Amino acid sequence: MRTLVHLSDLHFGRVDHSLLAPLRELVQRIAPDVLVVSGDLTQRARAEQFEEARAWLDTLPGPQIIVPGNHDISLYNVFRRFVKPLERYKRYITDDLDPAYIDDEIAVLGVNTARSFTIKDGKVSRDQLDTLRGQLANVPASVTRIVVAHHPFDLPEHFEERDLVNRASRAMQAFSETGVDILMGGHMHASHAGSTATRYEMSEYAALVVQAGTATSTRGRGEVNSFNVLRVEPMKVEIDRYGWDVVHGHFEVVDTDKFMRTGNVWTPHNDGLMAAGL
Repeated sequence: MRTLVHLSDLHFGRVDHSLLAPLRELVQRIAPDVLVVSGDLTQRARAEQFEEARAWLDTLPGPQIIVPGNHDISLYNVFRRFVKPLERYKRYITDDLDPAYIDDEIAVLGVNTARSFTIKDGKVSRDQLDTLRGQLANVPASVTRIVVAHHPFDLPEHFEERDLVNRASRAMQAFSETGVDILMGGHMHASHAGSTATRYEMSEYAALVVQAGTATSTRGRGEVNSFNVLRVEPMKVEIDRYGWDVVHGHFEVVDTDKFMRTGNVWTPHNDGLMAAGL
């Protein structure tokens, strides 16, 4: 089994600083095999915001798979936005925009969906999907394959199609061909875990989608600050969502989802039903 901590939408420059120490201490206690951060490390891509984010990330365990979000590209500085869109991100966070962690149980691959030509939307390119295919080409079938991006490839039905990353359908086809198991993302500041089968009708394939809320931003959009902990086994994934308890001043588990894999299809798992043989 492998344990992943999934943080997203930190938004340094507009964080609730009272959350940083409790979150750091809890992540250190969980001691994940991999720490995932799915974008929007900063609020306005300023140097001091990246510096603050980097300093805080350095207090957390590794290895770390980090991808940028749309807020990590300068908004108002036109030169930086279109000529050097991720220069500060690469200077302070990582210059690897296709990060990967692979061991004998999991393969965690980052995909950069942030683009300078749009304010908040994202995109995945053919070249990126080809890179993904190459990264997974020699990965054994027994290894659980995980893709991390800022913008979502799937969301619950009440979200609009435009909330998905551009070329999501094309990406899903590539994911089905390469046997991607789990899609991790952020952007919406809304927690969610579910199967892609509802939106994408694909023969004998359905990935598990895990969306994280904002871990530290003051812009909760109606949801408390939260993050995910995934416990990944070859045929089973358990996801704990931790939410901020304002009264007691700590993060606690507020929800747990379980999913099982049959072939290349991930579906919700209910302990009670399984125990009853239903």
